[in-house]
Amino acid sequence: MAAAATSSSSAAACFLSPCAPPRRPRHFLRHLARAAATKPAPAAARPTSSSSISLALPSPWPWARRRLGDLAVPAEAAGRVLSTAAGSLIVALASAALILGDPAAASAFVVATPRKLQADELATVRLFQENTPSVVYITNLAVRQDAFTLDVLEVPQGSGSGFVWDKGGHIVTNFHVIRGASDLRVTLADQSVYEAQVVGFDQDKDVAVLSIKAPKDKLRPIPVGVSADLLVGQKVFAIGNPFGLDHTLTTGVISGLRREISSAATGRPIQDVIQTDAAINPGNSGGPLLDSSGNLIGVNTAIYSPSGASSGVGFSIPVDTVGGIVDQLIKFGKVTRPILGIKFAPDQSVEQLGLSGVLVLDAPPNGPAGKAGLQATKRDPYGRLILGDIITSVNGTKVTNGSDLYRILDQCKVGETVMVEVLRGDHKEKIPVVLEPKPDES
Repeated sequence: MAAAATSSSSAAACFLSPCAPPRRPRHFLRHLARAAATKPAPAAARPTSSSSISLALPSPWPWARRRLGDLAVPAEAAGRVLSTAAGSLIVALASAALILGDPAAASAFVVATPRKLQADELATVRLFQENTPSVVYITNLAVRQDAFTLDVLEVPQGSGSGFVWDKGGHIVTNFHVIRGASDLRVTLADQSVYEAQVVGFDQDKDVAVLSIKAPKDKLRPIPVGVSADLLVGQKVFAIGNPFGLDHTLTTGVISGLRREISSAATGRPIQDVIQTDAAINPGNSGGPLLDSSGNLIGVNTAIYSPSGASSGVGFSIPVDTVGGIVDQLIKFGKVTRPILGIKFAPDQSVEQLGLSGVLVLDAPPNGPAGKAGLQATKRDPYGRLILGDIITSVNGTKVTNGSDLYRILDQCKVGETVMVEVLRGDHKEKIPVVLEPKPDES
């Protein structure tokens, strides 16, 4: 290594400095000869010996004008010397070419080291590359009138994410992403933009389906997985458009299962929600949550954050819930969900009364509960409040708050008769109620 460094610095000095060489440095060949030579050969036999080599080295320096044969350098050692000197010369030439401003000449001497990724990194890169074409960017446009010119303008009022559901051009997203839009535009991964029409939506579960007329070769449906067998701790990946930064990948794990959040539109609870610490920010709504195989397991919907940005607590609607809703929206344009047809008091109000259950505030006569005879809360001629029926159970399942009632109704079907137990005054009654479909929403 010392020989290589000395030769390299000497060669570089030939290109860079006109200074005279040093007077007489310590010659490295002499040390090699002393280490390798075991017994000096006779002077007459040196030129013909097969174990040594005689080379003349022309040099402008007096101390270098001698023959290697005079030093009795073995052939193997001399070969190592020449190889080391040649390598040092190549490095010196490359360095000189860079300094003198010829990077093209120096690039011939440089060997680029290939980038090495770990197995998990390669899997993540592959997952992103395969699923990015399925993720879309949705722009919510609203009509506004200019206050000065009175011109009607179409301006963006929000944006979000979505993903391709099938080759028919159906796009799945959150309802709150498209809420209040006069027009919608969908941008695919190749930056092509299409006008979108609303096929249907479910406000209670915050799911919406759009439709675009795009060539089938540009539509890559996302692979749909299963959310029933998810485990806390398994890796998940979120792809979306946070803050308008299209196709952003974030990673994390499943932090919790069977969470419950409220719909942003109706306040109705959404059960069995997936909690994740993958970064979900404004603009991620409607984007897919994927497992490590690249399969859809949820739709990113909400975050818990005082600041509005990601705080490590995000929520996704499970794909098992989304799949059934999307199928109904594509077939019928709406979700048929049974209702009791009542309005009930907030849970806090019932707790303040020291009661447990759902207090009926209103039961329209033309609704299922009104037809069955449930009594609503009212006032007497003197203005005093008369409490209505308090629902305590449905089909034998205890009801302590509104979430319990919704959870039971989600398991029922339209036209089904349920047995509703109510507390009326100081006694309980059981009233059969025939469930009816929820009225159409505009």
